[in-house]
Amino acid sequence: MWFNNNAASIDQSVLQQAESYQLTLTKPPGSLGKLEDIATSFSGFQGQIKPKLDNIFISIFAGDHGVANKGVSAFPQAVTAEMVKNFAAGGAAISVMARQLNANFEVVNTGTAFEVPAHENIVDVQIAPGTQDFSEQSAMTEAQLIQALANGQKAALRAKESNAHVFIGGEMGIGNTTSASAIAAAYLGLPAIKLVGPGTGLDEQKLPFKAAVIEQGLALHASRDPLHILQNLGGFEIVGLVGAYIQCAQQGTPVLVDGFISSAAALMAVAINASIRPWLMFSHESAEPGHQLILSKLDAAPLLNIGMRLGEGSGAAVAISLMQNAVLMHNQMATFEAAGVSEKD
Repeated sequence: MWFNNNAASIDQSVLQQAESYQLTLTKPPGSLGKLEDIATSFSGFQGQIKPKLDNIFISIFAGDHGVANKGVSAFPQAVTAEMVKNFAAGGAAISVMARQLNANFEVVNTGTAFEVPAHENIVDVQIAPGTQDFSEQSAMTEAQLIQALANGQKAALRAKESNAHVFIGGEMGIGNTTSASAIAAAYLGLPAIKLVGPGTGLDEQKLPFKAAVIEQGLALHASRDPLHILQNLGGFEIVGLVGAYIQCAQQGTPVLVDGFISSAAALMAVAINASIRPWLMFSHESAEPGHQLILSKLDAAPLLNIGMRLGEGSGAAVAISLMQNAVLMHNQMATFEAAGVSEKD
């Protein structure tokens, strides 16, 4: 299958040249910390010592979850479709940030329980009106899994067609922190209670119930295979992210991963195809309890930790401005020689 193909190669020669160039800039070596790594990474991604980071592509994947009917979320399932409309109309946090970044922006409706009218910003690829309740049966069929992966693949291809310098995948789906926690618990072999958090604002006293629902699903679906985990416990929008991350890496488009749910998708994407890992960057550490466990497994060092847990790609969008500054400094700072500044003895 397409998702098993190797990722594109990063230009190691140019990466090393960019690292050497950093040492010639008018600052103490390493004084810009991770910003230097960001800039040189993009040099390797793009095969040029002075890279670009202007063209941002943002896909928000939306889908409903059958497990939401168990009462694991503080909000009703109708909110998924309502937020899809809000995204498209420009009223959501990520919509505001996408405008600020002048990003290409789309909402990918993978399957909502309630109707969503057609809109120029919505890509309608609905598989079904949400998944099945994974605590009682598999969330989706194998055919639906393959279709959901292909939905992500196509989003990545649209990013490639727009010559995107980076891809951000966001998500929306009432109940999807439950699905993401289940996915991570199954793959990491951890009890659900170590991963569950409030999600959209679930009362802390209800977290043991949320964990119990997940444990019921884990007991029903014992496989550790990543594709089986996604089929049994995933959501159409989470699987869409998995497909997008894999295809982005295969075509040489860097990915900036958002928070907890997006990182659960990244965990599965790397489990399916380990070659993609160098193309994934991580924007922030979510306030959701399970996020650090996922980041640790991926050996990921996020750029920010500012208490965000909104999802929808918002943390990644905030981090983009930081990354753009990193690239600008790399490209526009004077060298010691050009500025006539004495170097370290």
